[in-house]
Amino acid sequence: MAIRKLTPELLRKIVLEEKNKMLREAAISNDPVASGKDHPSDVDVPEVDADGYADTLAHEIDHMKALKIHEQRLTAKLREIQEAKKRLRERVSKKIG
Repeated sequence: MAIRKLTPELLRKIVLEEKNKMLREAAISNDPVASGKDHPSDVDVPEVDADGYADTLAHEIDHMKALKIHEQRLTAKLREIQEAKKRLRERVSKKIG
């Protein structure tokens, strides 16, 4: 077996081939038509109770609240930076003019 140098192009090609292979396998396993099932009654779908989704929704709402707080902090920081920039611009223009 010959040893080949692993170049960025070769590595990229290998990764893309593996990605395509995984996507094809996932599409076949998730697609009922590709797996040979023609009628909806032939497809087995696990039933999930509604309470299983309640926690997920609560986590997403909590995450949204946390992001809003983070956004407020970033907005305040941006305002401080803009004010400092404005003061500096005025100071420089006074020294020049």
